[in-house]
Amino acid sequence: MKNHIAPLLATLLILALMSGTLGAQGTPQPINAKHVDMVQLATGYRASKIDGSPVFNHSQDKIGTIDDLIISPNNPIPYAILSVGGFLGMGTHLVAVPWNSLQIVDRQMRLPDATKESLKALPEFRYAPD
Repeated sequence: MKNHIAPLLATLLILALMSGTLGAQGTPQPINAKHVDMVQLATGYRASKIDGSPVFNHSQDKIGTIDDLIISPNNPIPYAILSVGGFLGMGTHLVAVPWNSLQIVDRQMRLPDATKESLKALPEFRYAPD
């Protein structure tokens, strides 16, 4: 009889622990899925292709290069991190520009009213430590 009680108690203990863990998970949160036009989405620009793209102003002067894209958990607007000045990555000045201030015209990234000087005057962007 003792041989049958130990496995039964162990099984009951495991079930009790599992039910507490499962109950602690709470109810699943619904995903707010929206209908997306896949054809329109597919004609968009991939972040991997935008990275490294030159940025021009309205005079067609190259004023910087897209170094990165940042999506903040506290801000719904993504930011483009532009690299301004420097040579081969040395002496560059990184600045954050709201993505919606950039324009895509004839497959070129444009920041119409900016100059290298106006971008260099912006506060330098620094990545947070990982």
